[in-house]
Formats: sequence, C-alpha cells, structure tokens
Amino acid sequence: MIRIGIADDHYLIREGFQKLIDKEIDMTVVFEAENGAEVLEVVRNNDCDVIVLDIHMPGRSGLDLLTDLREMKPETKVLILTMQPEDHMAIRTLKTGASGYVTKDSAPDDLIKAIRKVHGGGKYISETLAERLAFDLDADRDRPPHETLSDREFQVFQSIGEGRTMNEICQELSLSLSTVNTYRARVLQKMNMQSNAELIHYAIKNNLVN
Repeated sequence: MIRIGIADDHYLIREGFQKLIDKEIDMTVVFEAENGAEVLEVVRNNDCDVIVLDIHMPGRSGLDLLTDLREMKPETKVLILTMQPEDHMAIRTLKTGASGYVTKDSAPDDLIKAIRKVHGGGKYISETLAERLAFDLDADRDRPPHETLSDREFQVFQSIGEGRTMNEICQELSLSLSTVNTYRARVLQKMNMQSNAELIHYAIKNNLVN
C-alpha cells in the first residue's frame, strides 16, 4: 500500500485528490496539511511514502520547506504540485530534492502516474519539461535573467514580484532586514534592473508570481 500525504492550502484541492486516490486499490491518504508548519508537524509524527506538496503555501517558504522535509524524512519522496508553469520552478525544486513535479492543470491520470513513478524510486517530469531539460544541456543557450539567481535570491525576487514589503519578506523567510536588502541588491544587479517596479513587471510578464 502506497501511503500518501497531501499538503495544499486549498480544501477543494485536497478533497479532489483524496477522492482521486481513493479510487486506487493500492493507495491511501494518511494525512492532509494546509500550511508549512502543519506539514512539518504531521510529517514528524506520521510515516508516509509520498508527499504531494504544493510549493506555495502559507507559512514557511516552499524551497525551505522542501529542504526541511528531505532532512527530516529522507526516505520519503516529495512530489511537487503547483499552479506555476513548470519551466520556471521545476528545475529549481528538483535540484533541491524533489522527486517529481506536476502542475495542477495536469490530467488526473498524470498525478497517479507521478505518484507510482516516484514511489518506485524514479523521477517524474512531463514530456514538455523533459524537452526543456534537453535544451538546457546546450551550454550556448541564453538563460533568462531569473535563472541566474540562487535559490534564496529567487525567493526574495519572487516575493518582491508578488508585491510584498521588505518587512513581510523578512518575516516570511526568517531573515533580517539588512540580509533581505543584500539579496535584493544582488537580484537587481544580476537582472540588470534598478527598482522593485521593474522586478514586479518582469515577474508578472514571465508568470513567476501566483
């Protein structure tokens, strides 16, 4: 029996996945969680084989949460679920330790296929993402500016793109104001921009915000 945890802040999403998984005779949902803190608490006290994790939930930032899960239960596979276009976050989350990546507009059969794949020790990505990864092997291919950012720089950039204030970003990422300002300065430099307004415009234009 494949034991599954569902972590998503939307009740209807969790309910839909519960019903979908209930149809599979070899799968069962052992817990649900709706924010980052709850995810860590239930994972600490419950064993499961695969966690279906929405990378954007209230509380702890998605990449930090993924890192915590990999450290806490390294044997548990994490399947990332998101509304964002896969080419923007997939590579970053896979490098951080995710076993697979699916978008919420994928067909229901894709989610079941992904769960089985990662449970068996494989990695799950769509054919579209596989093509993207193949193109990325070309060293001469120009990368968009946001892909030059480190994970933490990208988190700060994305938070700015979503319109959060510096104090809100400090609280969300558990960083000091001076540290956040340092990351912001690096982001502006790497992306050759001068202001938050430019970052926000870029993030929206490239579908990098929720």
